[in-house]
Amino acid sequence: MREGYGKLDKVEMSIWECCELLNDVVDESDPDLDEPQIEHLLQTAEAIRRDYPNEDWLHLTGLIHDLGKVLLHPSFGELPQWAVVGDTFPVGCAFDESIVHHKYFKENLNYNNAAYSTKFGVYSEGCGLNNVMMSWGHDDYMYLVAKENNSTLPSAALFIIRYHSFYALHKSGAYRHLMNEEDIENLKWLQVFNKYDLYSKSKVRVDVEQVKPYYLSLIKKVSNVCRIRPLQILPREAEVVRN
Repeated sequence: MREGYGKLDKVEMSIWECCELLNDVVDESDPDLDEPQIEHLLQTAEAIRRDYPNEDWLHLTGLIHDLGKVLLHPSFGELPQWAVVGDTFPVGCAFDESIVHHKYFKENLNYNNAAYSTKFGVYSEGCGLNNVMMSWGHDDYMYLVAKENNSTLPSAALFIIRYHSFYALHKSGAYRHLMNEEDIENLKWLQVFNKYDLYSKSKVRVDVEQVKPYYLSLIKKVSNVCRIRPLQILPREAEVVRN
């Protein structure tokens, strides 16, 4: 699945078009909100903007962090919910007991494989999370999109996008033995972000048309992913500069 979707050959669209596409998507794993996903994106981004007005890269990260959920949409293959949403975790090493529904890993063929069932598995201490294979989901997909489109978002933003569903790490403290110094610094921002991802959800609707100009200008200023190759996702809203 990662190999197929890693080709980024499904659809070409702008960031805002992708946000609007999420109007048709509901994350069934989210127990807090049954609103379309664009509501969650804007609520997250606006809450961050209120508390961190000078961190515009973090505002944009809040807006785009869940765009990988377009994998649920028919135009992107309409993958099943289990393959797109929910908690993510490393593969190639022991499954930590803090992972949700940990007991079901006993049915995994690799559960008792000596090469994969130890603390480090195929990895080494401090190898860096960038060298760790994560379970597939919307996090990794959006990370691949941003990376392959040469995004100039800071490494902390890419870290947030890739690991915001890695609750075993940022909630339970598992797998820290695989982190390097850059991961440790980026985790601080992920933990800041996490409270907005989880606790900014509200039934109060965001006025999309009112905030849209700000986010379009932010996309232009920060993202630098507009010069995309054919058949990829991120924006063609405007030319941008490095932040």
